[in-house]
Formats: sequence, structure tokens, C-alpha cells
Amino acid sequence: MTQELIANMLGVRREGVTEAALSLQRAGLIRYARGRIKVLDRPGLEHRTCECYEVVKKEYSRLLPPQLAQ
Repeated sequence: MTQELIANMLGVRREGVTEAALSLQRAGLIRYARGRIKVLDRPGLEHRTCECYEVVKKEYSRLLPPQLAQ
């Protein structure tokens, strides 16, 4: 997944995605290289999100069958 694609999906500038990815990588939460993102610390990553993450997660679980919601 390229930074350009992520930026388009989120409606932000590519530079913002670069800054966010570097910040998360420096914090040891993700590894980002050559279009691949590997989550290294999911609880830590979830802790840094706003409350909307939990709202979206619950809504996906409600709307999608269990095997698709993960």
C-alpha cells in the first residue's frame, strides 16, 4: 500500500502520511517499508488513536459476519 494510496483514501496530503508513518515507526508501533506496513504493537497503536477507532471497530463487528470483521 503506497503512501499516495493511503493519502487518497484518507483525503490528506501524501506528506502527512509520510510524517505519520515515520512517527509511528519511531515509536516502535509499526514497520513501514516499500509499500508494506507491519503492525508491531497493536495495543500501543490502538492506544494512540482517537475514540472513533473503537466506534468504527464496534460498527464493523455489528454489520459484518465475524470472519470478515477481524
